[in-house]
Amino acid sequence: MANRFPALLLAVALVVATAHSQTTSTLPDAPAPMPDAPTLRNVPRNLMHDQAGIWTFPMHAGSEGAFEGIVLVVAAAGVGAEDRHIMQNHFNDPSTINHANTASQGLTGLLAAAPIAFYGLGHMHHNDDAEQTGVMAGEAIVDSLAVSQVIKIVSRRERPTVDDAKGKFFQPGVGFDSSFASDHSIVAWSSAAVIASSYHSFLTDVLVYGMATGVSVTRVVGRDHFPSDVLVGSAVGWMIGRYVYHRHRGAQ
Repeated sequence: MANRFPALLLAVALVVATAHSQTTSTLPDAPAPMPDAPTLRNVPRNLMHDQAGIWTFPMHAGSEGAFEGIVLVVAAAGVGAEDRHIMQNHFNDPSTINHANTASQGLTGLLAAAPIAFYGLGHMHHNDDAEQTGVMAGEAIVDSLAVSQVIKIVSRRERPTVDDAKGKFFQPGVGFDSSFASDHSIVAWSSAAVIASSYHSFLTDVLVYGMATGVSVTRVVGRDHFPSDVLVGSAVGWMIGRYVYHRHRGAQ
């Protein structure tokens, strides 16, 4: 099973890297298509277009995207090699685990609710930027979770609390409860990426990415995921959040 891990990581990395490469690249000698406006009415159509762009990565990935995919594979494989050692020898205090789980739920809840807050406040105050940020952040979360569920079905990885934290892949009966990748990290980083891109500043980046990092760290400390699960989940969320923002910003 371990021999299949690099291949699985490569597939994930190609999807993620392609989402990033599509934020800046267009087909040669062809005008870039006008992105669909980030409005509630356009969300269903935009989601379909997003997913088509993400999953048709072989036709779009350039050299930059391929390089970033290789970097992610190397990083995730390196972290994954230490997954079992880390989980067997650390984060075993019940009180710490409980506090970490509480923190991860709270931080994820804040970033998951952020799209609703931005849209609601923007609508109340007639602020188009805030409204569109809310729509894009919500769309990024849905896009990232859709990709994550496919990864989970394919990977079927056991949780750290199972079988002495061996973290075996492709186990029958795991299904959507696969540890690989972390949905909490995906939600947090996809929302944070859109907000940070829309309101780019040092303080904004520190706040939202700090919260997203807190989610990723506490998912490991709380023994819900292996380190490689949150690394890949964070990368998927961040890349897709950036992709959604760049795809739609021209229509703002």
